[in-house]
Amino acid sequence: MSQQITGHIYLIDDDPSIRRALSGTLDKLGYTVSAFEDAASFLETATPTSPAVILLDMRMPGKSGVEVQAELLKMEWRTPIVFISGQSQPAQILQAMKHGAADFLVKPFSMDDLLRAITTAMELDHAQQDLLSRKLSVKQLLQSLTPREKVVCAEMISGRSNKEIAQASDSAASTVKLHRARVLKKMQVDSLGDLIARLKDIDLWDVSHD
Repeated sequence: MSQQITGHIYLIDDDPSIRRALSGTLDKLGYTVSAFEDAASFLETATPTSPAVILLDMRMPGKSGVEVQAELLKMEWRTPIVFISGQSQPAQILQAMKHGAADFLVKPFSMDDLLRAITTAMELDHAQQDLLSRKLSVKQLLQSLTPREKVVCAEMISGRSNKEIAQASDSAASTVKLHRARVLKKMQVDSLGDLIARLKDIDLWDVSHD
């Protein structure tokens, strides 16, 4: 198992014995836990934090697990969900996974299986938050680029040479060279390799047009 990333657990299950047992065990393992008896209380009172994982029962009074998942997607609340269920139809499981569930555990499950699922989901949330943080940082840097410099930046990371960029834009090679230098300076990197690393896993145009 990967090294544990401690974080917050949102536990939503209508069975009080399960809430007590899981809350107590997870608390002893270093997680903080917020337990909810139904979807309504969770949606009305919980606030996003990170890193975190949602442990969500599939079948509860009121909203089902997949309905809660849909509500969270509408809210753009991207905390990874681990479904826990005693009885679920294959269609429900398929729908949950199709819409991004991190895992699906059928009761009764072992604590080892639960902890593996939580660890994987917690690592996913940590990675998502790291990407979001980098994206915000890159967005701030991109805002300092002129429209032309943004185009040159995109062409640089695509691997085009000064000559190729100049030919494509009907510009002088010396002008492109100047734009490249300004892009590196404004993006706070020393080389094209550093620029590529800074923009890794980030959609340049998506960030620049947010």
